[in-house]
Parts: sequence; C-alpha cells; structure tokens
Amino acid sequence: MQFKLFYSLRAMFWAKYRKSRLGRIFLNKYSIVLIAFAVIITFFDNHNLINRFETHRKIKTMGKELDYYKTEIQSNKRKMNELRSGKDNLEKFAREQYLMKRENEDVFIIKE
Repeated sequence: MQFKLFYSLRAMFWAKYRKSRLGRIFLNKYSIVLIAFAVIITFFDNHNLINRFETHRKIKTMGKELDYYKTEIQSNKRKMNELRSGKDNLEKFAREQYLMKRENEDVFIIKE
C-alpha cells in the first residue's frame, strides 16, 4: 500500500518535471550524454582536468627553478672568469672564503 503511494507520487513528480522547461533540457538524451562526458573527462580519465592543473602548477614551479639556476650559473661563471683572470683575485678569494694565509701571517677572525 505504501509502495503504491510512493510510486504514484514519484510518477507525478516525474510527470511534472518532464513537462517543465528545465526538465526537458536535462532529460534530453544529448544533454545527458554531455553531462556524463564532462564528468568522465573531469574525474575518471587518465588525463583528467585535475591532473592537468597539478601538472601545470608543477611546470610553473620548475620554470621558476630553471630561471633561478640560470642566474646562479651566470653568477658562478662570472666568479670563475674573475678567479682565472689573475693571481691576485685567486689569492683574495682563497683568503676570504677558505681563510688561507701565508706562512708568516696570523689570521684573526672577528665575528659581528
């Protein structure tokens, strides 16, 4: 008895829904296929949109890293050319970076 009431109410709802403009649009077979296609492409495909957005974000961050390393390489090349240009520059670099000294010198390190 309750099931018959439920099914009759459901049938009335679907009849009203099918007659409405929105119901005709969404129950159209082409729109159902289009919605199913959009859901599959967005969530279930191997190359879905979520993976594409994550990959795009990774590409952006790697591009920033690439730019950083290019500038770092350029600065290191300048330093290498400066060190290779003369003995004075090489000695200055060794004294500043590696705290090297001559045999008859004393080096005092002052930390600020």
